[in-house]
Amino acid sequence: MAQFDELNPKREQTNLAAGDCDKWLHMYKQMLRIRVFEEQVNRLYTSARMPGLAHLYSGEEAVAVGVCETLRRDDYITSTHRGHGHCLAKAASINRMFAELLGKEAGYCRGKGGSMHIADPDTGNLGANAIVGGSAGIATGAAMSAKMRGSDQVAVCFFGEGALGQGLLYEVMNMASLWKLPVIYVCENNLYSEYTPHTETMAGDLQARAAAFGICTAEVDGQDVRAVYAMASRLVAQARRGEGPAFLECDTYRFFGHHVGDIDRSYYRSKEEEQEWMAQRDPLKLLAERLISEQMLDATIFDQIEREVRQEVATGVEYALNAPYPGPSEVDRHVYA
Repeated sequence: MAQFDELNPKREQTNLAAGDCDKWLHMYKQMLRIRVFEEQVNRLYTSARMPGLAHLYSGEEAVAVGVCETLRRDDYITSTHRGHGHCLAKAASINRMFAELLGKEAGYCRGKGGSMHIADPDTGNLGANAIVGGSAGIATGAAMSAKMRGSDQVAVCFFGEGALGQGLLYEVMNMASLWKLPVIYVCENNLYSEYTPHTETMAGDLQARAAAFGICTAEVDGQDVRAVYAMASRLVAQARRGEGPAFLECDTYRFFGHHVGDIDRSYYRSKEEEQEWMAQRDPLKLLAERLISEQMLDATIFDQIEREVRQEVATGVEYALNAPYPGPSEVDRHVYA
């Protein structure tokens, strides 16, 4: 089995060098932007100002940020129905994100895509996808294009563990391994496939599925942005050198429901479980406490960052609320069948 056993994050301690302080602070801010963005999404939904549903990324921020911070602007990502965090981590505009969620013309898809179909080719974001596992072919195709063009770009495909029940993922992993394509398959294992524990839907070792194709695999604590960044850096560098694909399983947890309307979750997971993850495994708290404990930063800096981020997000909400809807002439533009 091709596996980075020596890099197992459950045994590895990531050192925080003083010179890296700005880097970790930037990642903290990126995670907080996602967290506060999702708070506002929930408020817009519950106040009936946002059409459709949204799937909040709260709790999983370290995965998107840790991975995307290893990428260049021209590297590719594909996302999922729970994709706001991926988009923001890949430099999406908060204003345009909110505009898309509210169906406004200023949105990334001119208000036609909504929460689950945001794309921004300018930042390498090839799009979120409401179909489970649906973007695996897109990411792998982008990696094939990069290899054929000799561009040394890398593609990252984000998906939940539920996508491991989709045949498309295995088809493209097989091709990626055969052709040594520069693609990283990032499995965000948040323990639940909608309302069902993954232990009731996923048989065997998840990494073994990718290893069967000769793909290098690794597992990381998805709540620790330092560990995610360290592991993703290795895998991305490997892919950029032409050494083929990798599979990264990130153990994480969504703090809230499958979607914004999933309020009473007691029939499939307990309040105690949720509270334990929020209290002890919050990626924002983990990074802040580490930076403070190692005397790299004073606690007041986090208060300042929070004020800045909340103002930025509030401005984005106001922008989107005041933005115009697309006109009737837009109904058949940029629509393909």
